[in-house]
Amino acid sequence: MTGEKDTPNLARRDLLKKAGLAAGVAGAAAVANTGDATAAVADEATASAGYTETEHVQTYYELAKF
Repeated sequence: MTGEKDTPNLARRDLLKKAGLAAGVAGAAAVANTGDATAAVADEATASAGYTETEHVQTYYELAKF
């Protein structure tokens, strides 16, 4: 009876180790994917023409008396 309780359940430990590893890999993949999206957004922002005074901006200036 003591022999059964003294031996650790190695299959369960392996499962927990693999689950932790999988969570780490998934987290790293998520970070890698958002990095590419952030770079694409940054590229679009630098490629813009800059400040443009649109109709709603002009309306704001008129209401604010600038």
